[in-house]
Amino acid sequence: MRKIRVLIVDDSTVIRRLLSSALASDPEIEVVGTAPNGKIAIAKLSQLTPDVVTLDIEMPEMDGLATVLELRKIYPTLPVIMFSTLTQKGAEATLDALANGANDYVTKPANVGSVNESMQSVREQLIPKIKSLCTWFNDKSLETSTPPSKPQAILQSPASRSPRVKNRIDVVAIGSSTGGPNALTAVLKELPRSFPVPILIVQHMPPVFTKHLANRLNQNCALEVVEASPGSVIQSGMVAIAPGDYHMLIHLDGAGVRVELNQIPPENSCRPSVDVLFRSVAENFGANALAVVLTGMGRDGKLGAEVIRDAGGRIFAQDESTSVVWGMPRAIVQSGLADEVLPLSQVAAQLVSAMTIGRTTRMLTKA
Repeated sequence: MRKIRVLIVDDSTVIRRLLSSALASDPEIEVVGTAPNGKIAIAKLSQLTPDVVTLDIEMPEMDGLATVLELRKIYPTLPVIMFSTLTQKGAEATLDALANGANDYVTKPANVGSVNESMQSVREQLIPKIKSLCTWFNDKSLETSTPPSKPQAILQSPASRSPRVKNRIDVVAIGSSTGGPNALTAVLKELPRSFPVPILIVQHMPPVFTKHLANRLNQNCALEVVEASPGSVIQSGMVAIAPGDYHMLIHLDGAGVRVELNQIPPENSCRPSVDVLFRSVAENFGANALAVVLTGMGRDGKLGAEVIRDAGGRIFAQDESTSVVWGMPRAIVQSGLADEVLPLSQVAAQLVSAMTIGRTTRMLTKA
């Protein structure tokens, strides 16, 4: 199997060396070149033919945002991973880059005590994302792994089973990771202000980033979108996003759905974790819960979805063709948990349709 070819773009010589050394530790990755700014990187692309580009945001001559826009004109599908600072400015710029065509991001090491710790931080964040974004690499890896127990045609459709009762839905819980910010925007902007239940979201993101994501979604959607805070009440027509580095749970009281946050150990190497939210939703809503698993790497959400399904709730999963990384949804589909496997463009419509079951209220509209 050939190695994954990576081009590193960063104006800092120290960072270019750090990234090159960190990636060189993986035998399946090859750094084929570096560039100090976007202008030079664009000129090198045709010669180096990388499989993935890592791209700094703040650079002279042509910064990361301008580079993404220019790169996408020539290479619309080349995976791009932004290398961002864990700051308010970095979060805003990263979300801009994702909206303009970048696939994912990692945050630069901060408050680490040594070069070795910095390299380890980069390896843990960056290498899995590089590999997950290379479709050809993942396909070849699958060829050498244990074959799935079910034919591919079955894996990509809801498992054969007796029809289940479709109960009234009183809450929607959504989990997403790689590609999630754009997927969430696509879904939420199509939901009407009159959406009759609370929506709870875990998007794998660090602190600061989730606050800016919530603000952006709130500006672009009819629903009210907030970053969850301890003790906050999420009512119908509201969307709550778990803050970075905090698990989100809920409980019901007279006011509605009340949020709880904690920092117990990560699950699936994630905090917030989709599994934690899904289990809490199942405990409080049982058969009246609907879970949605959107694009993302890994398997976070699968165990929580099992709990929701065992309680009688329903599960939607994004399909492979519209996912940036079909990891989290794939785990749902392979396990036979999905009631619906949907292209991203159909998720909102199916959510609205699910809300009509058991309700006699007026037809939901976009107003």
